[in-house]
Amino acid sequence: MQVYKLPYTMTEPTEESGGMYVAEVPGLPGCMAWGETEAEALWILEGVASDFIQSYKDHGDPLPAGLRIAGELTITA
Repeated sequence: MQVYKLPYTMTEPTEESGGMYVAEVPGLPGCMAWGETEAEALWILEGVASDFIQSYKDHGDPLPAGLRIAGELTITA
């Protein structure tokens, strides 16, 4: 299992969005989620983004360019 850093955007509720917040991962075309609050939209987006990445992997498709795999630092001081 890998960890990815995915920048996202959050749009304020509008008439077009049905009064919902819209969260989107621009690096994964079509990866969007709606919620009644920012927190709800982001929580839903986490699951949607995970499903998107898993779908790419399941189908053997390369992930979109620009996605960054998060790393881990181990420091001894």
